[in-house]
Amino acid sequence: MAKVAREMVEKTGVNVDELLELLVNNAAAELTTFYYYTILRVNLIGLEGEGIKSIAEDARIEDRNHFEALVPRIYELGGKLPGDMKDFHDCSACPPAKLPKDPTDVKALLEVLLEAERCAVRGYTHICNITAGKDHRTYDLALAILHEEIEHEAWFSEFLGEGPSGHFGRRTPGESPFVSKFLHP
Repeated sequence: MAKVAREMVEKTGVNVDELLELLVNNAAAELTTFYYYTILRVNLIGLEGEGIKSIAEDARIEDRNHFEALVPRIYELGGKLPGDMKDFHDCSACPPAKLPKDPTDVKALLEVLLEAERCAVRGYTHICNITAGKDHRTYDLALAILHEEIEHEAWFSEFLGEGPSGHFGRRTPGESPFVSKFLHP
C-alpha cells in the first residue's frame, strides 16, 4: 500500500473507506459487465445483430480495461478486492447486464447494454464529484473511465434511435483512448 497516497487523500477530507467501497463496487461492475457483455455479444447475430457486434466488443474490452485500471488504485489506497468471486459479483455497483428472455430480440439486447452504460456513467460521475480537487489521481482515473462510458452510452443510444451523438467508433477494438495511460502492458 502507498501509505502516503491514502494519507494525502484523507487530509483533503475524502472518506477513503467510502471511496474504496465505491472503487471496489465499480471494479466489480466492470468485470461482471465484461463477462455479461461476452454473452450478449455472442448472441448478437443475424442482419441486425452483426452490425452492433463490433461496438459491443469495443465496450466489452474497454470495460475489462477499466477493471484493470481501477485495481492498482484500490490497493494504493489500502483497499483490496474480495477474496471470493461470488462476493465480488454481488457487490457490483450496477445490476448484471444479463441476456434478455428472448436472446434474438436485438432491441432488448441493446436496452440491456444501454442501461449498463448509464449505470456506469452515474457511478463514475459520483466518484468524480467526491474526488474533484481532493484526490487528483482517483479523479483523473474516474474521469478517464467516465469519458469512455459516455461514449459507450452514446453508441448504444444511437442504435436505439435516440438521436445522433457525434461519437465515433474506435480505430482498433478495445482502444481505451482515455484509460490507456493507466494500463501497464
